[in-house]
Amino acid sequence: MTGTAVPWRRSGQDVLIDVRLTPKAAKDGVDGLEVLSDGRPILKARVRAVPEKGSANKALTQLIAKTIGVPKSAVSLESGSTSRIKTLRVSGGSSEIETALARLANPAKD
Repeated sequence: MTGTAVPWRRSGQDVLIDVRLTPKAAKDGVDGLEVLSDGRPILKARVRAVPEKGSANKALTQLIAKTIGVPKSAVSLESGSTSRIKTLRVSGGSSEIETALARLANPAKD
């Protein structure tokens, strides 16, 4: 992906991340960036959990926390609890978090 469009933004001291979640996947993971048909960039993620009783949402917040290196309690679902497109809030957003997100968005090619 080229350009400066990224699926995260600051909100005070926090960072908001737009994510497209695929539940019931073969394995948990973050798969880089995608651009929606309306032009919005999103971070693609997949979890093994099923979308019942918030299981997939909880798995997503835990996956993002682990992936960017913050405590699980720092990541919460801001919006989209029943949608595939979600917004996550990472509390205490810092430049380290944005750096970690940039690495996810542009994985090194081997």
